[in-house]
Amino acid sequence: MTDTITITLAQLNPRVGDITGNLEKLRRVRAQAAADGADVVLTPELYLCGYPPEDLVLKPMFVAECREALEELARETGDGGPALLVGAPWLDGGKLYNAVLLLDAGRIVTARYKVDLPNYGVFDEKRVFVAGPPPGPIDVRGVRLGVPICEDIWTADVVECLAETGGEILLVPNGSPFELGKADVRTQLAVARVVESGLPLVYLNQLGGQDELVFDGASFVLNADRSLVLQLPAWEEAVVTTRWTRGADGWSCAPGPRVRQPEGVESLYCALTTGLRDYVVKNGFPGVILGLSGGIDSAISAAVAVDALGPDRVRCVMMPSPYTSAHSLEDAAAAAEMMGVRYSTIDIGPAMQAFAGMLAEPFAGTRPDITEENIQARSRGITLMALSNKFGHMVLSTGNKSEMSVGYATLYGDMCGGYSVLKDVYKMSVFELSTWRNAHRPAGGLGPDGPVMPERIITKPPSAELRPDQKDEDSLPPYPVLDAILSELIENETPVDGIVAKGFDAETVMRIWRMLDRAEYKRRQAPPGVKVTARSFGKDRRYPITNAFQGVYRPALRPAAE
Repeated sequence: MTDTITITLAQLNPRVGDITGNLEKLRRVRAQAAADGADVVLTPELYLCGYPPEDLVLKPMFVAECREALEELARETGDGGPALLVGAPWLDGGKLYNAVLLLDAGRIVTARYKVDLPNYGVFDEKRVFVAGPPPGPIDVRGVRLGVPICEDIWTADVVECLAETGGEILLVPNGSPFELGKADVRTQLAVARVVESGLPLVYLNQLGGQDELVFDGASFVLNADRSLVLQLPAWEEAVVTTRWTRGADGWSCAPGPRVRQPEGVESLYCALTTGLRDYVVKNGFPGVILGLSGGIDSAISAAVAVDALGPDRVRCVMMPSPYTSAHSLEDAAAAAEMMGVRYSTIDIGPAMQAFAGMLAEPFAGTRPDITEENIQARSRGITLMALSNKFGHMVLSTGNKSEMSVGYATLYGDMCGGYSVLKDVYKMSVFELSTWRNAHRPAGGLGPDGPVMPERIITKPPSAELRPDQKDEDSLPPYPVLDAILSELIENETPVDGIVAKGFDAETVMRIWRMLDRAEYKRRQAPPGVKVTARSFGKDRRYPITNAFQGVYRPALRPAAE
């Protein structure tokens, strides 16, 4: 029986499908762990293939390549160095599992399978994996390690089984996406499992962006007395070797670094930059291009892009129409200069005139309306896509969640793009992000140290500027009211009477609800974007486009006075 063990925690950013690249990174980590005298290295959930792999794991050749890579890596562990606990898809008896495999002494020693497969929100693991049987601990260098996988600690059963079968330390590999406020939830769950089992717990989370998901890392270690003895950074890779000793009361981890965690608007900004950076880099784009209108949405989108990629990889274009105000021209140019990006102006007036001439005959006898406004937005979309096709930069759309919720966006116009950094960010949060970024440079940000936009961009009334003197509030309730109603309808699914009971006007609530439902067809055609709330548009919220349910507001009946 040993009284010490050394465990290296590898908080890594894998690339989905890049088996070779992920394997090479793990080799480097193992070499570092060997230099630290580690006994075993722990990787995040499904690290080898990247998480979530979705239907990639339904391809037999993909699963076979994962197995070949693991067998190759296992042979390398015959050198006497650290063992590896590697997350990977694993075929066993004709069934495919979300697995963690122990590689040691030149072979694949054993495997443990995820029991509780999440099947809600963005997760649909039950359609690609089979749930594993209740697991027992794994003997690693004389220590019995319990390895519940991610969702397995969200309820008590798996950890209880591991404790009852002799587990001594809980090592939990995770692929847990970021959401605002989720860090506290993770900690509370981990504490609950420690209290119930009496065992120390390592929570190791993945890092990085994958399509619409973003993972914040922020791994930690709790000793059996619930004390936090190690906290890895959020939003950056980290490889840390922990040292454990067995005492009269069981195993404990020696104190390690406890890195400050971003919170609130800072964590939101970090999520947006990480999600965008990895989408651009992992998909091989040379950079991004976006329309810089002089408004707040495009300004903060550009700022996120600059912090994520650097100013040399961000191109901004002002595309004025006859309705573009002088202050918008001034503010866009000033913001571009403050961020240090390449900036140009392309007048869409000629395109508007061309479309007016083309459509003069079929439009004869009609009055100008939203149709002509949308032509302006679509002219800008065509312009950006032409530049993207010519030079390779991905178009970054700049619409926010408030607009997308109610359809205040133009298909093939301002919705045009390959990625939407504000897709899950309400308008009031856009104001908060802009104010925060003007006062702070995020850790690791590649943008300027000072403000990134003129204060006027933040304080002036929002406007699409598609007609004279237009303001967003001509068509929508004030954003504080709109966002509060939308949050109740989307995140909470609060009934209309419940929202009205909070003090909102019934007619306004019903109008917003119907706008929300009618805009579903637009959202299905929107680009992907970073998920930061508990219920983003897409996999989190699946409503039919063809939907006749309208609903009627029925005030709650009050009992008659006695």
